[in-house]
Amino acid sequence: MRVKTDEKRLEILQVAAKVFGQSGYHGASMSAISAELGGSKATLYGYFSSKEELFAAVLMQSLDDRGNELFQIMEEGEDEDLGILLRRFGRAYLDFITDQDALALFRSAVSEEFEGKLSQELYRNGQVRGWGEVEAFFAAKMAQGLLCGPSAKIISLHLKGLLECGISEPIMYRCPPHLDFDVAVDSAVDAFMKAYGGAG
Repeated sequence: MRVKTDEKRLEILQVAAKVFGQSGYHGASMSAISAELGGSKATLYGYFSSKEELFAAVLMQSLDDRGNELFQIMEEGEDEDLGILLRRFGRAYLDFITDQDALALFRSAVSEEFEGKLSQELYRNGQVRGWGEVEAFFAAKMAQGLLCGPSAKIISLHLKGLLECGISEPIMYRCPPHLDFDVAVDSAVDAFMKAYGGAG
């Protein structure tokens, strides 16, 4: 019975993500979501007590599904050439932060009136947690003499800034990025490794 319950919850989240992505938080309704789901509102409310709770769950599910996979690249590439690994991670990161479905949901989260709680929770459980894992990975590489710098936190934030440069800001304003993603990643990783590669 638990398996069926979990499957139904996942189905609800998938359908709700589609409706929220298309209509935004205010434009979507529990009625519209239940209609798309092909069930009753009673079923929907059996899993989520409010639209806000459902919306938060959709966003958290999105973070778990794609964020965990993204930042695991570092852990899984432990023995890989660092430059190659950072390029693979960088491209996956840009794909993640520019995904149109995810962007539609996150724009709703930060623009709607949730008293800042939802957007703060998303930030803590998304960017902060994920880049914290990169920071830990870099700390280990610094201990091995493969990276150098003022601190693992600072160099992880510098990599983040380099990867996002010319990409995230124009997309936030719904404009095309200034750089091709592969060019952006290659130049970001080259600059990062020149600054922090080795024990120099």
